[in-house]
Amino acid sequence: MPKILRYAGQAAVYLLIAVLFGYFSSAPSYVHFDPEAAMVKISFAHGAKTKGECHRRTADEIAELAPNMRRPFDCPRERLPVVIEIELDGELMLSETLPPTGLSGDGPSRLYRTLAVAPGAHHVVARLRDSDRADGFDYEREVTIELDPRQIFVIDFKSSAGGFVFI
Repeated sequence: MPKILRYAGQAAVYLLIAVLFGYFSSAPSYVHFDPEAAMVKISFAHGAKTKGECHRRTADEIAELAPNMRRPFDCPRERLPVVIEIELDGELMLSETLPPTGLSGDGPSRLYRTLAVAPGAHHVVARLRDSDRADGFDYEREVTIELDPRQIFVIDFKSSAGGFVFI
């Protein structure tokens, strides 16, 4: 009798687990993104200019260094933060100061954001500063777009392409 009860108990537990798996495989329903909205994605990795200027070493300074460290210039590794602003129809949607990555602060600044917007016509202005200037921006681009429901508009930044790239 105890073996039969043990097998029946195992069967009940397995059945309960199977029912739970079956239920959670299709319910509750999950909507990742509103199907009536459009999406703006901002994604980039960009290294700003380095902090400070390179220093030309004198012959005495070079002589004091180990042979494998004797370079004529001493340049800082740390990069400046990147400042980015995204404006949509005159309203500031994103304003971030992105610190550089890496242990020495010498890696690129990275950003990935998604913004839900209403479908229709929009005026987008993207600005980025990667230098030590106090105000203003080094790169600026604006575009007028028409978004359909469920459409994704991507804003990328590539300095080799001249700045912002809209896809």
